[in-house]
Amino acid sequence: MKIALIAHDKKKDAMIALAIKYQDTLAKHELYATGTTGTLVMGETGLKIKRMKSGPLGGDQQIGSMVAEGKLDLIVFLRDPLTSQPHEPDVSALLRLCDVQSIPLATNVKSAEIMLDAVQNGLKL
Repeated sequence: MKIALIAHDKKKDAMIALAIKYQDTLAKHELYATGTTGTLVMGETGLKIKRMKSGPLGGDQQIGSMVAEGKLDLIVFLRDPLTSQPHEPDVSALLRLCDVQSIPLATNVKSAEIMLDAVQNGLKL
């Protein structure tokens, strides 16, 4: 599977913890991430991740382009719903593309755990 990892600034620690918890599962898949998230997760886990630009600098749009082209199977996007994001239109566009393309999208830790448990157990999403 091709899996993208994205996290707003206040959710990066949660993404690192999630990646550590599911490190063995994630290591079996092709991983992509926005810039800072990818750098932090790689540093803590050693996972091989293809990094895009930082979200506010176009990384969300790069991931969105991959969704539009059918190049991703799952996205874990830990969003911070309590902080205004300067690139909110990009975030909304990415969420819309996932809905249009029927790409599974986890936007919080619990939904990410459910989806990654499914992947871990060999279920096709």
